[in-house]
Amino acid sequence: MEYRQFEKIGVNASLLGFGTMRLPIINGNLREINEDEAIKMIRYAIDNGVNYIDTAYMYHDGNSEVVVGKALKDGYREKVFIADKMPVWMAKSEEEAHQIFENQLARLEVDCIDFYLVHNITEAIWKIANKYHILEFLEKKKAEGKIKHIGFSFHDSEEFFKEIVDVYPWDFCQIQLNYMDTEYQAGLEGLKYAASKELPVIIMEPLKGSRLAIAPPKQVQEVWDTYKVKRKPAEWALKWLANFSSVKVILSGMTTMEQVKENIETLSQAKPDTMSPEEVDLIKKVKETYGNLIKVNCSECSYCMPCPSKVNIPKIFAYYNDMFLYDTNDLTLKDFNTFVQPKQRASACIECGQCQEHCPQQLPIIELLKETQSVLEGKN
Repeated sequence: MEYRQFEKIGVNASLLGFGTMRLPIINGNLREINEDEAIKMIRYAIDNGVNYIDTAYMYHDGNSEVVVGKALKDGYREKVFIADKMPVWMAKSEEEAHQIFENQLARLEVDCIDFYLVHNITEAIWKIANKYHILEFLEKKKAEGKIKHIGFSFHDSEEFFKEIVDVYPWDFCQIQLNYMDTEYQAGLEGLKYAASKELPVIIMEPLKGSRLAIAPPKQVQEVWDTYKVKRKPAEWALKWLANFSSVKVILSGMTTMEQVKENIETLSQAKPDTMSPEEVDLIKKVKETYGNLIKVNCSECSYCMPCPSKVNIPKIFAYYNDMFLYDTNDLTLKDFNTFVQPKQRASACIECGQCQEHCPQQLPIIELLKETQSVLEGKN
């Protein structure tokens, strides 16, 4: 296994981190984890060099932490770093946030969490974290020996990412990044900024919710096929990230033992700065080919927001594009129905035109929203 040093805190972590948001389940029920198989997968990963296990309070409706705790019995706890997160938006008070932390220790059956993150920071969530004095609470728990390192995971703009990096002496951070999302949220500029501050970076969504792991559209596969070395799409995506020396851990939410074995093989010898110029160029061409399949040229600048009717225009267009970019329509529709509330969908549009007035791309947003209805909502 490839290990990378968190220079700031003197830790060596495996490049592959085991994300436990997508553990194997029974009968399609996200809450009902196939515990025997999940534990077998986690322990196999640890036995083969993975030492970073990531979970969160709401994963699998709270059961991810429980299964991780069970997997780390029998001497496995001492072999790994546990990462967990504080979901401040789920707490109705400061006291409830404190109780969430205690619940996490109980679920995991541990006395200390190695890497603890303020979860899913956006401007709105950061306000809640400040209101509940979360950093002061985490510092107290660190002094008590219940937390070793304090960090954050991030889901907002590049500009706000830089603000958060500078507001506190974090030990590490976690951002979404893959070769399709280089300008999304913190993006590559955020990765560079963190590196300039000597802040270790952990990557989430390296495969864009599995979309970069499955068989790509014909046009994309034809680009891959032009290269002399044949690799699976997931392998290309992981190697692209591993090529950045500032990337310390790449989290993968693995569902099958086959995925665990393949990811271990891919990242066991993935040294930074080893991709050839031809390989880097190949991935650029793949990204460009995906880009040509985009239906709505929305940059997700959010100038169209807020919508008076609360329609989440950028998110709708993102899911709409995914329907044409990736052969994952069932997954895309499932995510759309899970993460976009009915009142936020195109069918709630009142055609006021305010969004079109503010769109720097001058997109015909009203007509485009109507197109998304037939595809995402099944309405004409």
